[in-house]
Amino acid sequence: MKAGVVHAREDIRYEDIEKPIPGKGQVLIKVKYTGICGSDVPRVNGDACHYFPNVLGHEFSGVVEETGEGVTLVKPGDRVSGVPLVPCMECEDCQKGNYSLCRHYSFIGSREFGSFAEYVVVPERNAVPFAEEVSFEQGAFFEPATVALHGLKRVPYEGGKTVAVLGGGTIGMFVMQWARIFGAAKTVVFDIADERLELGKRLGATAGVNTLEEGFMDRALELTEGRGFDYVFETAGNTVTMKMAFELAANKAHVCFVGTPTKELSFTVKEWENMNRKEFTLTGSWMSYSAPFPGEEWKLTAYYFQTGELKFDSSFIFKKMPLSKIADAFAMYQTPGAVKGKILIDSEA
Repeated sequence: MKAGVVHAREDIRYEDIEKPIPGKGQVLIKVKYTGICGSDVPRVNGDACHYFPNVLGHEFSGVVEETGEGVTLVKPGDRVSGVPLVPCMECEDCQKGNYSLCRHYSFIGSREFGSFAEYVVVPERNAVPFAEEVSFEQGAFFEPATVALHGLKRVPYEGGKTVAVLGGGTIGMFVMQWARIFGAAKTVVFDIADERLELGKRLGATAGVNTLEEGFMDRALELTEGRGFDYVFETAGNTVTMKMAFELAANKAHVCFVGTPTKELSFTVKEWENMNRKEFTLTGSWMSYSAPFPGEEWKLTAYYFQTGELKFDSSFIFKKMPLSKIADAFAMYQTPGAVKGKILIDSEA
């Protein structure tokens, strides 16, 4: 089969490799689309790849082509989204259902061959079926949608309250939608780009706040009658928005950092004292799994994509490129700001 194989830094090649065969409890998936994740970029353009040669790709959709011995959860012909985490299922964290925290995990598309290929093999529980009403493009977005929902599960979320989402990227838009689906009184998206704020409103946000505008904090707090927000989800991984979360939080709020920071972060005494004085709860969110594996996050994503309540916008996709052009796709990331959205690799093109 054809695959995009990483041989060294900035060296990913479209070439022939052996087609995998499903073993006991495994399924062979004919890959349709794979999204290039932000974590894939340093594995190709930097030094983050675990080994060479390697086949990356973990945000994918496709069709079950063949099943190994003992498989009962899916069958050939099923449309599925891929679950990349392969937990050990034996450690203390796994026994508690905290699969994201497993220290002995494998991961499809980094620690074992992934979906930048025509075919990929995964354990049967790592293939989540979805209905005909759900497109293969949506199927490749299950992973980011589940990451967003996991953030809501990290706090004692209740409907009828106010929600601030810091960062209007794909994860932020999904966080906002999950908050709305589960009954938020108000959902407000914060970003520096007006087009992202308009997208948020199209997808159901109550309001959008441009954080580059003078006096934005006063206007934001006016949306909650000066109280602040009951839930604040930081999805950008930006030091500015991480500090902003502390200021936007209401008394007794819940603040969740979903975004992954890339720079060191420090707070002044006054900034940090927000947490003491407001007595808000701060937590983080990592990946997207719960018991029974892979978790409610994946089941609900399949369901709400099918009903249409979890909306998918064409602007989520920056470009579709054939697998044969995968080197060109990663080269685009060499120019800062050139990629505005998700690049989907089409394994059938």
